[in-house]
This record gives sequence, C-alpha cells and structure tokens, in this order.
Amino acid sequence: MNFKGKVISAEDLYKAVLKLETVEECQAFFEDVCTISEVYAMAQRLEVAQMLSDNKAYNDISEKTHASSTTISRVSRCLNYGKGGYKVVLDRLNGDKDE
Repeated sequence: MNFKGKVISAEDLYKAVLKLETVEECQAFFEDVCTISEVYAMAQRLEVAQMLSDNKAYNDISEKTHASSTTISRVSRCLNYGKGGYKVVLDRLNGDKDE
C-alpha cells in the first residue's frame, strides 16, 4: 500500500502502535483499524495466554474465556514455540501489577 509515495509495511504498523501514548489513544486507534470482533479476538488470546502461563487447565480457560480449543492450542504453541511476544507482554503486564 502506498502512503505519500511510500510503501506501507507491517513494520510501519508496528512503529505506529509504538507512537501511541495512552490507553485511550490505543483504544481509538484499534477501534479505527480493527473491527470490534478483531479487537475482542486479540483480547481473548491475551487472556488465554495469561491463563496458560498461570497453568490453568484448557477446560477452565475455555469456560472462562469462551475460546475454542483451537484458539487455546494456538496460543499455547505460540507461548511455547513462538517468538516470545506473549512472554514479553505478560511479563510487563505482571510487572505493572506489582507497582
């Protein structure tokens, strides 16, 4: 995609997200960029990741989050074999709770 003569990439999206400074700015951006269902799906995956990292059982996770077993399995794979994105975010979120 072109923007003012520049090709927009996924990296540009990531840089744009890093420019957001408040929860309100993030909310506005994600509600503009994503559908409500997409935002909900990402939030659900984050909750699943947190519960998996807390060693919760798949059945408990499914019951609380209404996530499918496929979603739970995919998040589990990402936690165990992914690039570490969930771990970074969860560690930082959990660090915020300690403050």
